Amino acid sequence: MSAPVKPNVTMKEVDAIDVRVGTILEVEDVPASRKLVRLHVDFGDFTRHICVGFKAERENPKEVEGKQALFIVNLAPKEMAGVISEGMIFDIGYQDKIKPVLAIPEFEVPNGTRLG
Repeated sequence: MSAPVKPNVTMKEVDAIDVRVGTILEVEDVPASRKLVRLHVDFGDFTRHICVGFKAERENPKEVEGKQALFIVNLAPKEMAGVISEGMIFDIGYQDKIKPVLAIPEFEVPNGTRLG
C-alpha cells in the first residue's frame, strides 16, 4: 500500500531547494554511530561532507564510491554523531521500509548539475 500524497507545495517552495548531482569520492566511517557514514562529495566547484545511514542499509557502504547521485546542497549544516553534515542525499525507499537505492542520473553529467 502506498503512503498518502503529502500536501501540495508551491513552485516557490520547490525552487528554494537546491538539488545537484555530485560524485561520491569517499565513504568514511563515523565511529560514534551505529548507522552513519560520512560521504565526501564532489559538486564541481565545491565539495561537501554529507552524513547518511548507510551502515544500517548496506553490507558494504563503500560500494557507492565513484557513483553520481542527487543531493540537497542548501540544507542547513547539522551535527550528527559528532560530525557536521552539509546536505542530504536522495535515498529512495527508506521511508517505505524497503532496501534503499540512490537517486542517480540516467547517464553521467557534470558534477554540480542542477535539478530542473
